[in-house]
Amino acid sequence: MGEGIGIQLTRDGRRIVWLAHESAPKNFTAVDVSDPRAPKLVVQTELPHARVRSNSLEVFGDMMAVAYQVAQPGMTPAGFELFDISVPETPRSISFFDCSGPHSRGVHQLWFADGEYVHLASGAGDFVPRDQRDDQIYRVIDVRDPTRPREAGRWWMPGTMQGDAAPPPPRLPERVGTGFRAHNTNVYPSHPDRAYVGYIDGGFFVLDIADKSAPKMVAHFNHSPPYNGFTHTVLPLFERGLMVVTDESVMDNGQDWPKLVWILDARDETNPVSIATCPMPPVDVFSRRGGRFGAHNIHENNEGPLSWRSEQTIVGAFFNGGVRAYDISNQYQPREVGWFVPDAPANSPAGAIQINDVFVDERGVTYAVDRMGGGLFVLEAEF
Repeated sequence: MGEGIGIQLTRDGRRIVWLAHESAPKNFTAVDVSDPRAPKLVVQTELPHARVRSNSLEVFGDMMAVAYQVAQPGMTPAGFELFDISVPETPRSISFFDCSGPHSRGVHQLWFADGEYVHLASGAGDFVPRDQRDDQIYRVIDVRDPTRPREAGRWWMPGTMQGDAAPPPPRLPERVGTGFRAHNTNVYPSHPDRAYVGYIDGGFFVLDIADKSAPKMVAHFNHSPPYNGFTHTVLPLFERGLMVVTDESVMDNGQDWPKLVWILDARDETNPVSIATCPMPPVDVFSRRGGRFGAHNIHENNEGPLSWRSEQTIVGAFFNGGVRAYDISNQYQPREVGWFVPDAPANSPAGAIQINDVFVDERGVTYAVDRMGGGLFVLEAEF
């Protein structure tokens, strides 16, 4: 399973969770979780070939956006597709937005929270990176006419495109450096003029997107070096003036440790300051369990009616560390308040669970997926 979980309430009253897949052959899966103790498979679809993945999806009402990333630049399909999911058993394609090109692998991640714009970490047919590892930038796509998506704007880290006036950014050490690319591209309907963009080895950026045709940098934070890069998710806690920022572990056996969840003071949004990290289980124990260990994604306080929102509790996916929850009511001293670490599925090549993503619905039910063996866990919390 990938890192895309979306929830739909159908017109006939069913609750459907839509799940992205980490890799081929599957595209996406829908599961009826109206009774969370008895999930039922609704539909599962196939990708066109083994060299494309649909790692990310988002649901808004009866519409779903699905990302497509190919294994090598120049391949297709590379972009995203909009689906009508009003009848979950028979998803219907509305349109496809092409992001392919000689230097593009398409879309790794997308965000679709208002029914009007899809925010992408994506390549483009006309974007030529100075280094191929920097191929995915922040793009905004207008889908107010879902049959005819069009680009509204784009932004990239200065110095990463051929012809930029800015010099190329210095690279992380080859052992851990993976590139200056956009990853999560969070834009909240309550604050539509801000994009919170994890930029992998570039840290994160806060962008002013009041004019979507010309995004502008508001803030930049990067802890790498001395840390090992791969900033993944930026979650703003608007009422408290905080940000929660995650790294992603991308190497097995703790080779890229530490990969952490950071708490930042963002009362001055132009100058975010790190004030704490969430405590992690002992690396000497978990790094030996198999697969990856460290932070990845967190529940992102989606502002739709089916999403739980909290500025006190953070729930995240930690690969072989399972699902873990933190109380950050004291932002200077986060404390762990819950965890769920199941055994690995029998078919897992990692030999340990690899929890890849989490989503918490408005009832407090948590959905978590395993990256390697696959499968959905439906959980309730006792904290």
